[in-house]
Amino acid sequence: MVRIRLSRAGAKGRPFYHVVVTDQRSARDGRNIARLGYFNPGASGPEKRLELDVAKIQEWVGKGARCSDKVQLLVKEAGKQQVAA
Repeated sequence: MVRIRLSRAGAKGRPFYHVVVTDQRSARDGRNIARLGYFNPGASGPEKRLELDVAKIQEWVGKGARCSDKVQLLVKEAGKQQVAA
């Protein structure tokens, strides 16, 4: 099954996550099909905390991909940011 989930990057103690489409059997930081955005939990100042392509996420969900729990929360947050902007 295809999943939309987080893939970790960044330095030790300073996480940075890419939101990726991948086969659920592949490793967390392994091969992915597409990159749909990023999540930076340690963002401060002018840095962006969250950047997602919600349209592409909806396209993948329409094709049968399933989002992880955290990605679902991030998509909701990104939707609220787009409405506010």
